[in-house]
Amino acid sequence: MAATQAFPEIVAELGALCGISRPAGQCFAAIWRAAQPPCADDLTQALGLSRSNVSTALKELREWGLIARARAPADRKDYFTAPPDPWEIIRLLVGGRQRRAVAPLLDRLFAAEAATGDARAAALHEALATLSVRMEALATLDPARLAALLEADPGDEAASGQAPGKKKKKKKKG
Repeated sequence: MAATQAFPEIVAELGALCGISRPAGQCFAAIWRAAQPPCADDLTQALGLSRSNVSTALKELREWGLIARARAPADRKDYFTAPPDPWEIIRLLVGGRQRRAVAPLLDRLFAAEAATGDARAAALHEALATLSVRMEALATLDPARLAALLEADPGDEAASGQAPGKKKKKKKKG
């Protein structure tokens, strides 16, 4: 498989980890790497996907905020662009995953906890709530701050147990 053919497949697999469909991942890869913004027909031809698969994938990518429509003067077609910064893409994926998967799961877990009073459900709810808060915080960072935070040494404050922007309290001596 040629390297240009492999990239959409790799991005499709990465997208699946984040909850994005395989065709959406392939379309995103083609849009992200394109020298000029492609239209749906370009994506259909380049990826060998059906027009309906491409249309559905483009709608999904727009809902995630991963692509934007662009118009060319005197052309009725929609062309598509993606953020060039990989950290912006990661930020969007983290926020989208939190909204689409973690938050609804947290709501269901809360209901199960309330109905049963199960201590393990309560503990899981607390842990998942912490994860949800962290994902929300990461999704609000600008891409440069997100990159700095995630690239930090695990021993650094940025990689410690503190939420972004919060300082650890020092213990009083004595």
